[in-house]
Amino acid sequence: MARKPAKGAQRSWIVRILTAGFASAIVLGLACALSVAVYAVVPPPATPLMWLRGLTEGVWPEGRRWKNMVEISRHLPRAVIASEDQRFCTHSGFDWVELGKVWRQWRKGGETRGASTISNQLAKNLFLWNGRSMIRKGLEAGFTLLIETLWSKQRILEVYLNVVEMGDGVYGAEAAARIHFRRRAAELSPQQGALIAAALPNPRMRGDALQEPFMRQRAAVVQQRVAQMGFADGRLCP
Repeated sequence: MARKPAKGAQRSWIVRILTAGFASAIVLGLACALSVAVYAVVPPPATPLMWLRGLTEGVWPEGRRWKNMVEISRHLPRAVIASEDQRFCTHSGFDWVELGKVWRQWRKGGETRGASTISNQLAKNLFLWNGRSMIRKGLEAGFTLLIETLWSKQRILEVYLNVVEMGDGVYGAEAAARIHFRRRAAELSPQQGALIAAALPNPRMRGDALQEPFMRQRAAVVQQRVAQMGFADGRLCP
């Protein structure tokens, strides 16, 4: 007749499993922190989303070139802030004002909208995958905190403008400027910067419709927001 393992042996196995899990979590956390620290100074070569689209749909980045912030027209980052995240310069990765509005709207039974910040979107684009699972959201929050801790606001926006999709298979400001307007990112006009920013919520559909009247109307709204925010010459934030 088989003998049951002693209670001491059972506890020993539990301790080993917990210790291994704890050690794995520490190693994973350090690896994540190291990757964020590296990208604070090194341009990311690609993102998981680029690879996934390429492997599953055959859509690879078109004309992507890294550009430093000084090589991108100031009209584009200002339009992106005004359109996507108006409190970007003052929050620490999470816009609690917008999250509060979403929560109250949900409590009333209304349709909820996204409240992700530029930092949230960058964390997802640079390190994760699309999806709405709690695991992915938790990882996104962790990467957001690391990015906001280790990077400056200018670096966050610089990387964002180089990796985010700005059209179907069009990643980054330089590719968007050349493909949509046949000019360099440094030459984008206020309207062109606003058009790209207006396409960001749904770049695969809106990126091919930048000249349509409804996109020009959206861009006009973005330009109004830029004017209302009162950006000073030469400054990223108002």
